[in-house]
Amino acid sequence: MPDKLDITRRDFLNGVALSLAAGTTLSPLEILAATNSRYYPPALTGMRGSHAGSFEVMHSLAMQGAKFLRPEKRRDSIYDLVVVGGGISGLAAAKLFRDQAGDGKRVLVLDNHDDFGGHAKRNEFVIDGRTLLCHGGSQSLESPGRYSAQSKQLLQDLGVEPQRFYDYYDLKFRDRHDLRSAIYFSAKDYGRDLTLPNLVDSAPEEQGIEDVESVVAAYPISAESRAALISLLRNNTDYLAPLTQAQKTERLRGISYVEFLRAHVGVTDEVVTIMRDSKKGYWGFGWDALSALEAVRMEMLGTYGLRLDINARRGGAEEEPYIFHFPDGNASVARLLVRDLVPGSAPGSTMDDIVLAQLDYSLLDRPGNEVRIRLNATAVDVAHTADQKHVDVLYVRDGAVEQVRGRHVILACYNMVIPHICAELPAEQRKAISYPEKTPLAYISIAIRNWRAFKNLGVGQIYQPNAEFMYSFGLDFPVSMGGYQYASSPDEPTVLHGTFAPTLPGQGLNQKQQHRAGRSRMLQMSFDDFEQGIIAQLDGALGGGGFDSSRDIAAITVNRWPHGYAYEYNDLYDPPEYSPQNGPHIAARAQIGRISIANSDSSAYAFVDAAIDAAARAVAEQL
Repeated sequence: MPDKLDITRRDFLNGVALSLAAGTTLSPLEILAATNSRYYPPALTGMRGSHAGSFEVMHSLAMQGAKFLRPEKRRDSIYDLVVVGGGISGLAAAKLFRDQAGDGKRVLVLDNHDDFGGHAKRNEFVIDGRTLLCHGGSQSLESPGRYSAQSKQLLQDLGVEPQRFYDYYDLKFRDRHDLRSAIYFSAKDYGRDLTLPNLVDSAPEEQGIEDVESVVAAYPISAESRAALISLLRNNTDYLAPLTQAQKTERLRGISYVEFLRAHVGVTDEVVTIMRDSKKGYWGFGWDALSALEAVRMEMLGTYGLRLDINARRGGAEEEPYIFHFPDGNASVARLLVRDLVPGSAPGSTMDDIVLAQLDYSLLDRPGNEVRIRLNATAVDVAHTADQKHVDVLYVRDGAVEQVRGRHVILACYNMVIPHICAELPAEQRKAISYPEKTPLAYISIAIRNWRAFKNLGVGQIYQPNAEFMYSFGLDFPVSMGGYQYASSPDEPTVLHGTFAPTLPGQGLNQKQQHRAGRSRMLQMSFDDFEQGIIAQLDGALGGGGFDSSRDIAAITVNRWPHGYAYEYNDLYDPPEYSPQNGPHIAARAQIGRISIANSDSSAYAFVDAAIDAAARAVAEQL
């Protein structure tokens, strides 16, 4: 295995990494300046997400108590609204305020990153003359039929018609190419590299597997563990009989799924290890810190026979299929918002033509704009004026401190930032904001020159138990729309999507403790660390299909989010009455005069509709 890819580093405009991108301390802006490249962040590769230059100012404020001198002069004339944070919530707030407040209102959106969209990040590559897209964060519109009226209306106003994804998403792609879910047993953990059918988190019948025994017989685990796994797959035992429904629910709420498997099902530690991380991408941590009740909701092995009358996660069998996905994920939603807010910034007028539209970033902050979007600007102080008629916002951009004034302010940044930038925050509200812990994760986009190895192995998605890097990786969603065509042949280039969620399982740590430790680890990892880990995984898992990383990998983008998912309440550690409708997040998002709060944190729900609903609430407060 090579230590590093021997790839000729491509310039950013071609969507390929420069040598500067690996381990560099330069910010993306400095790299672009050094290469005389046009400002177009989606084509940058290497370490993205919370990139160099996006977090240092806030860390100096929050961790070191840095002070910033107020400039003598205020920049710009007074805005009707200043939004701190240019993710989907912030952009939605800007649109809703503009649309509802009346003509002629001026809005400024500030964001600390070099691109808008927050976690709705777009990754672009040009490989062998072909444009490839992938999502670097916010992934899909999940169950849009269940969205609130305001979220549905905003999408409608942007021209998004969810039903059209039934045509754009190739539902028969995997069956047509005979691709299934696989589990990768690495040589590091199991003595040799094996990629086998995955029976851990998908029912055998869903993959057309009838001979479960033969599949499990190939797993590199003990005979006792194989027997335990087969029993788990074949049986519908009620492991909590004769408890009542209420007693079962109470018992399952108070133990982890790992504890349930050990104490009630009696599986071996080997089987527990194989199953522990199977849904890690959904929560950002494994089943050692998730309740057995959540396992029932997610229809995990060993729970079918319990016959509990509770709703499966997000609606169960009645749930809409997971197909509402733009080729760049919800980055297209952010781009639709920007095109609406800044006329002329992108050509076109439909949800289809936004996919390949080239956005002109030079137009986002023009003085004549009704709505201005100012990137690379980190807010460091937000305070009402003495007469309480305005709010002053201090921010740092390019090392200089600037100040703007607004009649209203919406804080659409991370919730944990707010106590550091808003001194007026009441003590109880500070306490409420400190309750959750955001989930660290990285979404990794890997451009490959072909996917022949996947075809040869008959796999589309790979899960690795106890993985040091990506717990899951595979072919991205097969979506074709707006002139963008997903790779139909295994000899065509495509993009792999991988998920890295740093955790410390098996050490008795709860969810928040694992998040804090994982965040620390992630911030210490260089792009080289990620690259070498990715190479090892792909070569190990796909080598049997003929994959060669030095030949087949064209580019890698690591979207690092140390503060990733919004915190969602967990049965195992949070009071049972906490939910998106009730919990500390309600007090945490309280209006402070002319300042309101809008983000998915304030909804305690890590989905795009939560961000839009928060924006609608904040705008309503201010209007």
